[in-house]
Amino acid sequence: MTEFSGKTIIVTGAGRGIGRAAAMRFAGDGASILAADIDAGLLEETLSLIRKQGGKGVTVQVDVTHWAEVQGMVDRALGEFGRVDVLVTSAGIQGNHITVRDLTAEEWDRVHAVNLTGVFFCCKAVIPPMARQQAGAIVNMASIAGKEGNPMQAAYSSSKAGVIALTKALGKELASLGIRVNCIAPSMIDTDLVKTVPEAYRETLKARVPLGRFGRVEEVAALIRFLASSEASYLTAQCWDCSGGRAVY
Repeated sequence: MTEFSGKTIIVTGAGRGIGRAAAMRFAGDGASILAADIDAGLLEETLSLIRKQGGKGVTVQVDVTHWAEVQGMVDRALGEFGRVDVLVTSAGIQGNHITVRDLTAEEWDRVHAVNLTGVFFCCKAVIPPMARQQAGAIVNMASIAGKEGNPMQAAYSSSKAGVIALTKALGKELASLGIRVNCIAPSMIDTDLVKTVPEAYRETLKARVPLGRFGRVEEVAALIRFLASSEASYLTAQCWDCSGGRAVY
């Protein structure tokens, strides 16, 4: 038994990478998981892995850029489990590796819609049930790019900077309701998303990490779990690095 036994955890982007690792970590702690992703096939793989380790959960195919679908996701969690205790917003896209000169308005909007508006929608949707409980924890996924600004990734970097600012504003706004809001800024984590970055640039980024390697999804999931736990009860409105020493502030 852990403090997450009987709790309900919503994880977006649960089809792969950090989201899948977080869903499996909480399931191993006895939580009920609502695994959400835009890819139904990947969700079924995640659910299968959760069940193999004795966990329980349901899946919802959702596009986080659509408010009605996000609200439906939260309604499904409430219908299945009666409460929402933790939200992890891991859904995100890298976008094209491109200069600002060549960046189109359509590409800018696409990246911000998923990475920032999607996080806003998810946070907004869980506030009412968490407020009724006078308890809840939200862990948003930002990026070290949101602090440093990666060249050729203006849309991605600015969207993740927005997640950091949203987290800080929301954490202060919801503190009196017993809802804590934190975000994590990973550097390069060994996921499918990283594989979309050109190889030469990946090696350049790896060289900037003092620990000399990319992070593992399980390492990020451990930090997510900590921030959602009672051990982090005095932590809110903050951005936590998971960067192998790369972060400079």
